[in-house]
Amino acid sequence: MKNFFGVLRYVKGYWRYAIWNIVFNILSVIFSLFSIALMFPFLKVLFSNDPNEINAIIEKGKPVFSFSSDGIVGTINYLMAQATVSNGKLNVLIWICLFIVATIFLKNLFRYLAMFFLSPIRNGVVRDMRNQLLNKTLELPLSYYSEERKGDIISRMTTDVQEIEWSVMQSLEMIFREPLTIVVFLVMMFGISTQLTLVAFVLLPLTALLIGRIGKSLKRSASRGKEKMGVLLSIMDETLGGLRIIKGFNAEKNINEKFRNENQQYTSISIKMYRKVDLASPLSEFLGVTVLVIILYLGGKMVIVDKSMDGALLIMYLVMFTQLLTPAKSFTSAYYSVQKGLASSERIDQILNAEITIKDPANARSINKFEKEIEYKNVSFAYREGEVGWVLNNINLKIEKGKTIALVGQSGSGKTTMADMLPRFYDTTKGEILIDGVSIKEAKMKDVRALMGIVTQESILFNDTVFNNIAFGIEGVTEQQVIEAAKIANAHEFIAHMPDGYQTNIGDRGSKMSGGQRQRMSIARAVLKNPPILILDEATSALDTESERLVQDALNKLMKNRTSVVIAHRLSTIQHADEIIVMQKGEIIERGTHNELLAKNGTYHKLHEMQSFV
Repeated sequence: MKNFFGVLRYVKGYWRYAIWNIVFNILSVIFSLFSIALMFPFLKVLFSNDPNEINAIIEKGKPVFSFSSDGIVGTINYLMAQATVSNGKLNVLIWICLFIVATIFLKNLFRYLAMFFLSPIRNGVVRDMRNQLLNKTLELPLSYYSEERKGDIISRMTTDVQEIEWSVMQSLEMIFREPLTIVVFLVMMFGISTQLTLVAFVLLPLTALLIGRIGKSLKRSASRGKEKMGVLLSIMDETLGGLRIIKGFNAEKNINEKFRNENQQYTSISIKMYRKVDLASPLSEFLGVTVLVIILYLGGKMVIVDKSMDGALLIMYLVMFTQLLTPAKSFTSAYYSVQKGLASSERIDQILNAEITIKDPANARSINKFEKEIEYKNVSFAYREGEVGWVLNNINLKIEKGKTIALVGQSGSGKTTMADMLPRFYDTTKGEILIDGVSIKEAKMKDVRALMGIVTQESILFNDTVFNNIAFGIEGVTEQQVIEAAKIANAHEFIAHMPDGYQTNIGDRGSKMSGGQRQRMSIARAVLKNPPILILDEATSALDTESERLVQDALNKLMKNRTSVVIAHRLSTIQHADEIIVMQKGEIIERGTHNELLAKNGTYHKLHEMQSFV
């Protein structure tokens, strides 16, 4: 149950609700006890047909009250006998009925109030967990997601959190109320008969042990089920994202078979899991009734044979024991439910406890402006430390302020990785990157990234309005500023023709626009940020010839007097760069201007000739 109490750590911010919940649960249990414990002595005196028995109770005098079965029952019998003689049995019966109705009403009122104050805890804890999960996913480095299925992460943030809401959080009632009910009734049962209660104490843990063994098996099944759900979500995500390719290659049958196989495995696991859950209630009820029958036999023997116990007390004891079975049964069902939830809790903790490898140092320095140069100093990088193959190997490069540096080379040569290390999407394995002489590892990440505008090869847009996509991440932006940025990116014309202009929703990933339009929207976003450093990763690759010319013209204006790192496969777009860096297998093999590299007749010259020929 260690992980269960780990989930309960989220309750610490809701103690005032928890205290009220406990108070009202105590009151609910007390009135529940009164409604049962006091009924039988009342009825014993009320329905006694022997007047001498009532007179005998009065003649004995009022007994000394004590917290024992004899003290409580004796006091009640005396008071009832007096009331019967004074007011008559019928009037006393009316008062008994009213008393029972009042106690049951108060019991349920306090139970409702206990649940009323539990609701903010249960839902608030789940809300906090969702918030913490999203916050952690934003903090984790990109390298973490390269090792994980996106669908599995979504599954943890949705179905696993929902599982905790419906199992662990609902079981807070079990923690705050059921043990209290069990303890109070056990105390009263000890007062009535220590011998019978000790028998129950021996038998009930044996039933709990059997239930616990099944619960552990349930947790394992639940964990496997959650993993399979992650696989299913991954397949669905890949299917929705790749519908054009699936249809274009007539691969519907393959995807269908893959999904059906995984779905069948998930269904088989779920059937086993729910069969174990469904076993909880009947098994606990059967074992509870078995214990009840044993106690009934032993108690009956004490009444009939040993004459050591009053029959009315035995009936009251048995009723109390049946009331004890209800919270015990609820406790058992909740235990099974918690085991399912803990499987989800462990999967969530894998994200929450994941190491954040890229973070600000303790005394991070502020960088508010860029004045001189960027320097790659002896930079080497591998995705996993200790790997034989380096993605980047001993890179040394200085980028002066206002200069445009182009990175070219074959796919896999390390161009994008080199650019991604500048905003610290990845950290260097060896060496360091400096901005104005300050290592970016020693600076605040927010400050470093605030200096940069990024336009990626794939247009990353969100299911929101045009305005919010262009103004993304920037506060206090006016519509006029957004329009000016769109004009520079040659995007204003097609935006103005949209149904709601800049307030038009562009759909999932900008699906309502063409590829060229999406790319110009991304460029407009970078224009609006107006950063001193630009990172352009194949920024014009998705554009047609006319759009490419318009956007390239806009980019040329944007890059003027700015420091730019441009990754390009089309060499025609970077001919005016101040320096072109040719990369191969993670190393810089050539560098110079366009004309200088052509004159060398090396790798760049071959790339240029190939593209010219094409």
